[in-house]
Amino acid sequence: MIASVSLTGWPVLVLLGIVLVLLTVAAIGGRPRRGGRLAWSVRRGMLIVLSQLVAVAFVGAAVNDWGYFYGSWSDLFGGGPHQLTVVSGPAPDRSVGATMPGGSGSPLRASTWSNRSQYSSRGGVFSMPLPGRTTHLSTRALVYLPPQYFEPGWRGAKFPVVETFSGFPGDVLQLVDRLAYPQHLLTAIRAGTARPMILVMLDPAVVLPRDTECTNIPHGPQVLTYLAKDVPEDLRAHLRVSESAWGAMGHSTGGYCATKLAMLHPRQFSTAASLSGYYHAISDVTTGSLWGGSRSVRDVNDPEWRLRHLAPPHVSILATVGTLEGGSDGIVDSRLFASLARPPMVVQLVVVHGGGHNFTDYQLVLPEAFGWLSTHLTQSRTAS
Repeated sequence: MIASVSLTGWPVLVLLGIVLVLLTVAAIGGRPRRGGRLAWSVRRGMLIVLSQLVAVAFVGAAVNDWGYFYGSWSDLFGGGPHQLTVVSGPAPDRSVGATMPGGSGSPLRASTWSNRSQYSSRGGVFSMPLPGRTTHLSTRALVYLPPQYFEPGWRGAKFPVVETFSGFPGDVLQLVDRLAYPQHLLTAIRAGTARPMILVMLDPAVVLPRDTECTNIPHGPQVLTYLAKDVPEDLRAHLRVSESAWGAMGHSTGGYCATKLAMLHPRQFSTAASLSGYYHAISDVTTGSLWGGSRSVRDVNDPEWRLRHLAPPHVSILATVGTLEGGSDGIVDSRLFASLARPPMVVQLVVVHGGGHNFTDYQLVLPEAFGWLSTHLTQSRTAS
């Protein structure tokens, strides 16, 4: 029954609350029948244990609803990623107007975020498979094309691209529905504070349920290569994308991945925005062994180690963090990373006073992030 209820929102909280009340009443109510005291004690003990478990689940669901750490039951239990609901028919023409990008054979499929008549005023969100030719990895991304992509005056334009990552565990749909990346970018474009750009929204783990930390794992999935080479190759084959104006952004684990992409592949990614990201290599129960027992492999995947021991890349990174973010991945880590940067690398640290590690504060810095990316993306071809 509960599996049919969304993991987020009030229905699951109400259901767990009702179950908790019923179990609590059953545990404290009633009296033992004559001669049945032992059975009654066992029954009552079981009800108390169950009520405590449901109470823990209720608190967990409430915290998850606030922070959106798991977007669905499949995220929680390690199932496959969700796919955006698509409408029937192909997605928009590579060349012009409100036809589908990529032509009749395009792998893009339109979503319900906007309809065809709104493409030239609002843009569109499309579902797109990204098969990796070199790594043989594959995932499905949500791609936001800005309204300019569909305007005749921009027919010859090639657009900047920003690979945009969720956290871990995360759901790519949350980037559209909860964080509203496309809407925030559209607002910034209309206000003249951001350039028209394409957002390619991805789960940074790629091979769920494992947290790969965007790493080329020895004798395992080559996730960094997939994101840095295969994904751009797929996009160039089907969309009008710039050759040089590429960036990355993400929150939490996605911020770490965006930073790592820029630092390890600066020729492809000239800039990045890390929203409450961290800047050192981690390994825990969700990652398994990422380094194959090699300290050197671990070090090259650690942004702070790279800044201490290697020449800094020519990239620009925006790092945001809240003052309430403690621990080894919080504000102390962000300040350390910023302090280690030296030319030609540029790091700007934005501190949200009273801010925490949550969606509300990520949204607060999105205008700053899109402005930063617009300024630091390598210049691409303009509209004709």
